[in-house]
Amino acid sequence: MKYIILVSAMLLMSCGNQKEGNTAAEVASIPVKSLTLWTGKTELFVEFPALIVGENSRFAAHFTVLDNHKPVREGEVTVSLIKGDNGIRNTSESPSSPGIFSPSLQPKEAGNFKLIFEIKTPTFSDTLIVHDIIVYASKEDAINALGAASEDAGISFLKEQAWKIDFQTAPVVSGKIYDVINTSGVWMPSPGSVKSLAAKSNGVVDFKVNNLTEGTAVKQGQLLMSLNSQGLASNNLSTEIANSRSNFEQAKSEYERKKKLYNSKIIPKAEFEKVENNFSIAKSNYQSLTSGVSGGSKQIRAPFDGFIKSITVSNGDYVAQGVALVSIGTHQSKVLKTQLAPNYGLTMENVQGIYFQTKDGEWQNVSDAEGEILSIGKDVERENPLISVFAQVNAEVDMLEGSLTPVQIAMGDATQNTMIPVNALLEDYGSYSVIVQLSGEGFERRPVKIGKRNGENVEILQGLEIGEVVVTKGAYQVKMASMSGSTPAHGHEH
Repeated sequence: MKYIILVSAMLLMSCGNQKEGNTAAEVASIPVKSLTLWTGKTELFVEFPALIVGENSRFAAHFTVLDNHKPVREGEVTVSLIKGDNGIRNTSESPSSPGIFSPSLQPKEAGNFKLIFEIKTPTFSDTLIVHDIIVYASKEDAINALGAASEDAGISFLKEQAWKIDFQTAPVVSGKIYDVINTSGVWMPSPGSVKSLAAKSNGVVDFKVNNLTEGTAVKQGQLLMSLNSQGLASNNLSTEIANSRSNFEQAKSEYERKKKLYNSKIIPKAEFEKVENNFSIAKSNYQSLTSGVSGGSKQIRAPFDGFIKSITVSNGDYVAQGVALVSIGTHQSKVLKTQLAPNYGLTMENVQGIYFQTKDGEWQNVSDAEGEILSIGKDVERENPLISVFAQVNAEVDMLEGSLTPVQIAMGDATQNTMIPVNALLEDYGSYSVIVQLSGEGFERRPVKIGKRNGENVEILQGLEIGEVVVTKGAYQVKMASMSGSTPAHGHEH
């Protein structure tokens, strides 16, 4: 989707490329045009003298990458003036300053043309087209058509100012708005995201990681601790392994001998199956005892990448087989639990989405975080007359387990209406306003009437039209510029 704002004004030009022989008065008389265009990738704000036959018009083309609203710092820009199959073009091979390219054109004939801007950078390419650009036969024709100079209305906020701060814009769109239940939720570990490691033999705990504490990051297969039973009079792992190996070898020898007799039909099947079963048990016991053993000690390793969630033993403790040693958690998956009063009538059929607020205060939909709604409770208890709602988030969430977060649950049927990101709202004592971008460097503070909020979006009942552009980051700085009482000096090259 593309948006275009066109502003024509008479501005005094103190610099720029003109034909030789022009007097200062002639240079000053040429009207200046401003265009603002958006694509899904870039914003172009360009200023240039009105296109006149025989006059050289130099463009100040400000290119902004919309993803982070920063200036394009490398690449080339080609501007073309096309009529039918013919036209002229000029390329600026690099920006004259960050974000600003300065190609120029000298039209050869008057008429209605198409103006095309093509940008090529190491990471992306984009094309922006303006239809119905007039080339005037003379300066007098341009002045008569475009009118006299006038002060720009609204707030001036230069591209150079916006590029220096955390700044972002978004178009006003039409979207689905749901009724929501505002509540809160608590982050819990999801099933499988926490694993408790228990002692697989008796022994003395020996930590293999210096300063092993809760929160320590671990890698899959990393040696965390070992259980050493050397020197113990009883429950000695080395002794148990020796005994188990002896039993295993004896059972194996008996199994191989009886197998030959069974194959020769000398002994019955029942007798052979008994020997086979004893061999399987002896083999399993031996493999279990020797698994993870090194240097006579049983090794405890991390089952996956994660962090130490809890430690239940101290270095040097003696533990018996089966005692819990340490639990490992992972950030990769979490469950968000929230509780509601049953009178909302929430069911899996009418819930439309769950939004949660991140650590940075941004709203995010569970489905956008690679998650899903797991379940909704169907009954309540006298001691706790609330229904529990569970949603799983598989994307990494930088929120501590047990921490609370604001939650919105969308339900019912949606209505289609105008909406903007909630971050665009400015609130003053219960009244709301937004900063509307009128042109590349022209803004306006406008009061709005809001309706429902759906996580990251808010319904606009009055004050905005679809296709307009609002500031979602940096609105406060633009507001402050409007209150300063002075317009910053223009820093562009023309």
